[in-house]
Amino acid sequence: MQAILSWAVALVVVAGMLVRPWRTREWMWAVGGGLLLVGARAVTPLQAWHAVARGGSVYAFLIGILGLAAAARHAGLFERLATIASRAARGSRRRLFALVFAAGVLVTAALSNDTAAVVLAPAVLAVLAPTGLPPLPYLLACAFVANSASLLFPFSNPANIVVYDGRLPSLWSWLHTFWPAAVAGIAATFAVLYLVVRRDLSGPRFAIAQPHPPMTRRSWVALGAVVGVVAAMLVATALRGALGPVTLVAALVACALVTLTDRPAGLAIARGISWQVIPLVAGLFVVVDALGHAGALARAHAALALAAHLGWPLGPVAAVAGVALAANLFNNLPVALAAGYGGHVAPHLLATALVGIDLGPNLSVTGSLSTLLWLIVLRSEGVAISARTFARVGWLVALPALLLAAVLVR
Repeated sequence: MQAILSWAVALVVVAGMLVRPWRTREWMWAVGGGLLLVGARAVTPLQAWHAVARGGSVYAFLIGILGLAAAARHAGLFERLATIASRAARGSRRRLFALVFAAGVLVTAALSNDTAAVVLAPAVLAVLAPTGLPPLPYLLACAFVANSASLLFPFSNPANIVVYDGRLPSLWSWLHTFWPAAVAGIAATFAVLYLVVRRDLSGPRFAIAQPHPPMTRRSWVALGAVVGVVAAMLVATALRGALGPVTLVAALVACALVTLTDRPAGLAIARGISWQVIPLVAGLFVVVDALGHAGALARAHAALALAAHLGWPLGPVAAVAGVALAANLFNNLPVALAAGYGGHVAPHLLATALVGIDLGPNLSVTGSLSTLLWLIVLRSEGVAISARTFARVGWLVALPALLLAAVLVR
């Protein structure tokens, strides 16, 4: 009964997060599910507290990276990046597409996939507005690159930290394990997406955007802050330090420096942080902990190990495919929590699972929080992209990237 209840609550929580009936927020379903499991004694209050406390490093990382992104957005750095790409394209639609994709890789690598999906799309729309270009190819590039580039660094996707439960490999180990897969996945995503949208990229040259105003003192300080925080995160991962606390402290210092040059920035940064992400992740920790106590996750880990025994390349491909499908059915954040639960999965299996968790969400809009946030941002800008349109492109784009990454992860 405990297992049945835990699975039932988990499915309702995920469905509520994705559908959001009655205009509810995602965090309400995660927190409500956790409280329901405590009330039904599927987990004890003490177990729930330990599950929530386990996410301390993740919460610190999320607050830090979201605060830094809010400071950069307030300073107009992302709009400037999009404008630079527009001018560098020199009227070529194809070159602009490549530059937007490259900008997405840069933002994802440094500031996480959620940041890239949320802040880059509005900036691209603002730059495209005076050109009259169809926005779909460039917006799809923002969404797909946010997931495909999230294997580059441990801090490029919050799911990376969740999978390793705060015990991340060293930077050198990460680069050795994931960079061949990450580079291949990014290249395959770009190549296939370009082939899919190439007709929309044909046509006359577009008018070059007007020069952007020169960098202000506030902009330079914000840019320096971003570079400083990224450097701190690289050092933390290289020395196997606590990435979450380091990110939070460095981001707080960076935001304080930005606020000194522009006092109203402090309130804008605080408002720009999606605080609801914290109770969302905390609630999911409790739900996944209940599944673990019910023995459900042990079976999933056993299935992952069984796939690995099929040998190379069939084993990694089967494992990545299974995890990717689970990520699209349940969202990749709960799947990341489940994969890392208990620390019982062997490192090479965890690395294989992470490929499906990071790249798999490109199959559908339900795969990752970053894609869901991307859709919400587009709707607020008056742009509607259906789940069917995304999936039709996503299956073409994601499958080659997943296949290549699966056989190249070490």
